[in-house]
Amino acid sequence: MYTSEFNQISSSQRSGAGLELPDFSNDNSQAQDQKPKALVIGAGFGGLASAIRLSKLGYNVEILEKLDAPGGRAYVHQQDGFTFDAGPTIITAPFLLEELWDLCGKKMSDHVSLIEMSPFYKIRFFNGQIFEYSGNTEAMHKEIAKFDPNDIAGYDSLMKAADRCKELGFEEMGDVAFDTYKDLLKAIPSFAKMQAWRSLYSLVSEHIKHPLLRVAFSFHPLLIGGNPFSVTCAYSLIHSLEKTWGVHSAMGGTGAIVKGLVGLLDGLGVKINYNCSVARICVENGKACGVELESKLDADPTGQNESSRRLRIESDIVVCNADSAWTYKYLIDTQHKKHWTDKRIDNGKYSMGLFVWYFGVNRKYDDIPHHMMLLTERYKDLLTDIFKKHHLANDFSLYLHRPTATDPTLAPEGCDTFYALAPVPNLDSGTDWIKFGEEFRQSIQDFLESSVIPDLGKHLVTSKVTTPLDFQNRLYSYKGAGFGLEPLLTQSAIFRPHNRSEDIAGLYMVGASTHPGAGVPGVLMSAKALEKVIPHASTLRQK
Repeated sequence: MYTSEFNQISSSQRSGAGLELPDFSNDNSQAQDQKPKALVIGAGFGGLASAIRLSKLGYNVEILEKLDAPGGRAYVHQQDGFTFDAGPTIITAPFLLEELWDLCGKKMSDHVSLIEMSPFYKIRFFNGQIFEYSGNTEAMHKEIAKFDPNDIAGYDSLMKAADRCKELGFEEMGDVAFDTYKDLLKAIPSFAKMQAWRSLYSLVSEHIKHPLLRVAFSFHPLLIGGNPFSVTCAYSLIHSLEKTWGVHSAMGGTGAIVKGLVGLLDGLGVKINYNCSVARICVENGKACGVELESKLDADPTGQNESSRRLRIESDIVVCNADSAWTYKYLIDTQHKKHWTDKRIDNGKYSMGLFVWYFGVNRKYDDIPHHMMLLTERYKDLLTDIFKKHHLANDFSLYLHRPTATDPTLAPEGCDTFYALAPVPNLDSGTDWIKFGEEFRQSIQDFLESSVIPDLGKHLVTSKVTTPLDFQNRLYSYKGAGFGLEPLLTQSAIFRPHNRSEDIAGLYMVGASTHPGAGVPGVLMSAKALEKVIPHASTLRQK
């Protein structure tokens, strides 16, 4: 159902002012019209997975996406014949994706080809030493022995602790919505068994003694926005996830998975509207009842009547895949916020920012694997600079992604596609990325050229940069943080923005910034948790 204000705008007006707006005329069948309406804000992994589950639960679902294509943080950039996955590239727990195909009566393997990585990734330390991380116990023992054979037993005991955390934290609690304190009370024994109050680094240090191996087994929370010296040791479950189900990459890139999910939605009759930026979640009598869209057509030089002519779409529920902090701070009117007030949002501790340099070269670097970590000599001090001091240091550690190691079609023939990702402070650092971005990119290029990509500058043919400023302005990520609130124990489970809004009935949250957290498995689990709190479709009817 759409308000009369929108219907009064002609099709010619919709495409004016340099902005193409979708045609919201309702061409669904009468059966669809009789279903309760669910609007999903954002077509990231969380939004796409939620839309599939909602549709199968009997909702008439529609997705509103700010960008011109799906994916969110998993957007795909095409440039000069090169294909760049914007964000997530490491796929673990693929059964969570397979579940979505199963719900639609299809097989994921018929649409998406996943290749298991072996090893998972190569770690290059500052002194040139290499550690190849895999899920094979014998191979890992050999790698550890290169540094200190005495740590082999410690690795085995660490994996037992990781398995316990996977069982308790992922399998038992991953899709629990933590909607009430009763949910927390039920989980306390499991938190105690995991010793969840400890940091991940302290757990690793209990089992592993060699300083470089401690780094190799503790950096994983950085992949989901957490400082290993601060986040709960429950995140050791990542080790167990990888060892149990492997680390995979998709042929065609992560974007191929996004494309496959969009195909499932097409089959369900779920419409995705692109170039649709939500300006406000509408709330009446304490309940979410739809959204208002941003539009250049509504521009008012006086600034007095901007909201009066925004395009409004009504719905029975709203599911938000956007950043939770941004949503509560900017998309919801102040009078409707009692728990997630502006002050509470501002006082939260947020994940680091991400500086990502995408580049293509006109030759092959066959000695570089699909996934590689290049680590600086400073570890704890660098992370303190990033997370606590919000200081952009001169040194950095990198995740180097070379997808053409697995799929050459992601670059022109004879070429390689790369991206180099550096964790950096979020926008609390005050860094002027417009001014400083190229200097920082050049420093990364110089480092790569002197370490693992010789003659990079001579073979560089295309380049693109994303900074925390882009995360803020393009993805509406609060403070430009790459993963929302930092996954501290005090900002996890019931202390993280709930899957069912604490403030507004009919509003639900999915994605990296809600429970259970970031990473592809966490985001997909948030869509599963949604099913625990969403009202049964039969209890709602479109007005």
